[in-house]
Amino acid sequence: MQVYNSVASYRAWRASLSADSTVGVVPTMGALHAGHLSLARAAATANTHVVVTIFLNPAQFAPTEDLASYPKTMDQDLAALEALNASLPPSASGQVTTVFAPTVAEMYPAGIPLVRNEQVGTFIEVVPLSAALEGGTRPHFFRGVATVCTKLFNITRPHNVYFGQKDVQQTVILKRLLRDLHFDITMTVVPTEREADGLAMSSRNVFLSGERRKAAPVLYKALRAAEDVYNGGEGRASVILEAARQVLEREGAGMMKLDYVSLNESELLREVDTVERGKGVILSAAMWVLPTVEGEGTVRLIDNLILE
Repeated sequence: MQVYNSVASYRAWRASLSADSTVGVVPTMGALHAGHLSLARAAATANTHVVVTIFLNPAQFAPTEDLASYPKTMDQDLAALEALNASLPPSASGQVTTVFAPTVAEMYPAGIPLVRNEQVGTFIEVVPLSAALEGGTRPHFFRGVATVCTKLFNITRPHNVYFGQKDVQQTVILKRLLRDLHFDITMTVVPTEREADGLAMSSRNVFLSGERRKAAPVLYKALRAAEDVYNGGEGRASVILEAARQVLEREGAGMMKLDYVSLNESELLREVDTVERGKGVILSAAMWVLPTVEGEGTVRLIDNLILE
């Protein structure tokens, strides 16, 4: 497994591949967990070469957010990928052969201050999708995602890319980006990996411990309660969403702060008033887990289910 830190060194490797090679790319910000590894495993089933990118993208963060404290675990990440390779079955088409871990200077030659109006260079926005859901609270976020993924797609030249359903809005936006910018790339969305109690795996989960960790699965529980109402025959969005809110208010009081819980169609992320069965609407939510003792920071959690 080779690690490349510069665009030039990666491109030299990419140019050396035979014409019949296939490249699957798994973009990450590092701090790899089982969810990331499931993406790499899926990529290995269909590609001769799997490239995992590890780049903590400053453009996704506002000045008030947790860039400085975001977990950085490169040695552990590389060890986890080596262990994944060792565990792949003989039927796998390939394995993780390459890690692309560029510097900020490589990815943003003009620099990348966190204050948006101070940024210089080329940026990508996908409208109006970037303003919905997560974009309401974090208006900078998907501009950063779309920009860095465009750069990574251009550099790594994948045939296939792999993303997790946990970040469902990201997958909708990037599918649109691939289509609008005419990238000849196929995206695969891999189901969310969860802890035994239902908590969606996230690199930020390392910031949860004690009572906060015990309480965090309430987000998934709330979504499941809304799903149960839908599966019981209810189609009114207001009733379905109220079931989720009630769980959060009852079991998350004092420790959780709800940002949103929403039902959206999957093309332009428009909110729906009535769920049409068979259309695959997105039930999603975000909340903050509040500090309970001095020294703790607020942790933001997101999750979603697809209602068929």
